[in-house]
Amino acid sequence: MPNVDSYAPGTPSWIDLGSPDIDAAVAFYGGLFGWTATEAGPVEETGGYRMFELGGRLVAGIGPQQAPGPPYWTTYVAVADADATAAKVVDAGGTVIVPAMDVMTAGRMAVFADPEGTVFSVWQAGDHHGAQVVNEPGSLTWNELTCRQPDQAKAFYGAVFDWTANDTDQGGGMTYTEWQLGGKPVGGMMVMTGDEWPGPDVLPSHWMVYFAVADTDVTAARCSELGGQVPVPPTDIPPGRFAVLNDPQGAHFSIIKMAAPAG
Repeated sequence: MPNVDSYAPGTPSWIDLGSPDIDAAVAFYGGLFGWTATEAGPVEETGGYRMFELGGRLVAGIGPQQAPGPPYWTTYVAVADADATAAKVVDAGGTVIVPAMDVMTAGRMAVFADPEGTVFSVWQAGDHHGAQVVNEPGSLTWNELTCRQPDQAKAFYGAVFDWTANDTDQGGGMTYTEWQLGGKPVGGMMVMTGDEWPGPDVLPSHWMVYFAVADTDVTAARCSELGGQVPVPPTDIPPGRFAVLNDPQGAHFSIIKMAAPAG
């Protein structure tokens, strides 16, 4: 079901964008996905963080950019105990960037980096459980680690979240990994190999977010009209038709129109 009210620990549950121009980003994503933005609370307490909604249900967050460099979308993984997860991250060779902290009564969060330096966050739910709608056009549908050290990633995320890695041969020497939790898919992993990928100084490892769309080509064209870019144009892949987009401030994300089930 697309409407979600809770997430099992180890499941990606929330995404947010740190943007250097929140008003411009709100206008862009509103025009692209039909999102509206509301304040998460008093500005003096939230720092200007806002919630994106689609049809009155939460889909993502946005706040002021905190780190130098290009803005980016952050993936949050649901956990039962953010402090205990921090200890697992360190034991598995990762780094604590922001120690576990309370976010008013919404929940408790922390920011980490895996051994390759990929940044991600965790969310221990309080009043806020995460995205309330997924897998519908204009909402989150997939989270994918894009990295260069897959064996290291498998060991790390397995130790921290109890994920198992299900590898599939894509042909041409390419392997795609599906992260599974209790036998169910919770995300994916793509390995950056070959000359088609820029070097790590240009494109470091990262968590990519995918939004479902009704029409990949129409949405990509709309992105350009709104001042964004389309670094990877609409392309057919086994799961469906996807594209990689950049918003006007430079944050990248993907869109996908899932293929119809066979039969």
